[in-house]
Amino acid sequence: MKKKHIELDEETLFIVSQTFKALSDPTRLRILNLLFNGEHSVNDIAEKLSLLQSTVSHQLRFLKNLRLVKYRREGTTLFYSHDDEHVIDLLSQAIEHAKHH
Repeated sequence: MKKKHIELDEETLFIVSQTFKALSDPTRLRILNLLFNGEHSVNDIAEKLSLLQSTVSHQLRFLKNLRLVKYRREGTTLFYSHDDEHVIDLLSQAIEHAKHH
C-alpha cells in the first residue's frame, strides 16, 4: 500500500528536524530510553547513567523545550517522564531496527 505524500510546511519541517536532532545525541537517547520505563529524578538519571547532574539537566532542558519530556515537582525535586508517545514509538522502532542488524 502506497503512503500518501504529505506536504511539509516550514513549522512542521522545523519540528521534525529538531526531533531528529534530539534523537541524534547518544546521551539524550540514553535519557529517553530510561524515561521510557518510568519517571526519574535528575539525580536518579545521573546516577543510573553515570552522568554529571549538570549534563543531565542540560539535556533534559533541551528535551523539554521540544516537549519530548515533562516534569513534576515534589518539594525541591523534579521528576521527569517522557511526554510524546510518537517519539517513544520512533525510538523503540529504531532500537529494534538496530538490534536486528
